[in-house]
Amino acid sequence: RAAEWQLDQPAWSGRLRITAKGSTAFIKLEDKTSGELFAQAPVEQFPGIAVEGVTDSSRYFVIRIEDGNGRRAFIGVGFVDRGDAFDFNVALQDHFKWVRQQSELARQAQDLEQGPKLDLGFKEGQTIKLSIANMKKKEGGTGSTRPRPAGPGGLSLLPPPPGGKSGSGERPAPLSTPAQLPGTPITDSLLSWPQPTAAPAADVWGDFAKASG
Repeated sequence: RAAEWQLDQPAWSGRLRITAKGSTAFIKLEDKTSGELFAQAPVEQFPGIAVEGVTDSSRYFVIRIEDGNGRRAFIGVGFVDRGDAFDFNVALQDHFKWVRQQSELARQAQDLEQGPKLDLGFKEGQTIKLSIANMKKKEGGTGSTRPRPAGPGGLSLLPPPPGGKSGSGERPAPLSTPAQLPGTPITDSLLSWPQPTAAPAADVWGDFAKASG
């Protein structure tokens, strides 16, 4: 209990620092002016016997100091400000949390080394086949192209533009090949298309002439 200590007349006052070397944390009590070491307490685990909180205050602790020659002593340490006591606790907790994480990573690495290793290399004579979608095999070293539909006589023709009439009023030049546009008879020595018979001129408007009004 901290109430049993002589809190109004401390035996020593100074500053406290926490350092770490490997997995061990060191609580160092130093002179606040010169930085001379007064005592230090190595902490190998927390919570543990090296650092214990008192039962009647959150600002006071009992720490086990060592002189390096095997001699140990338990002393009471208190903080004037409650925030400093909180930082003291958090610093020790963060250090040993990091120690546990490093230990877990080392254990996982050891398990991977001891486990079976996968041989992902190619064996001698082993091949692999890849199937890639939307690709066709090239023949003869050149890519195959889609043929355009050919018109009569082997000439490739484009469909006529919509509208059917030219806005400029000019007539298109006649084709120089025997092939003609679709819908017109082909005059060729090998083909004979029947010619449509023209209706008599007198019957063109015959039905309309009989209509009344």
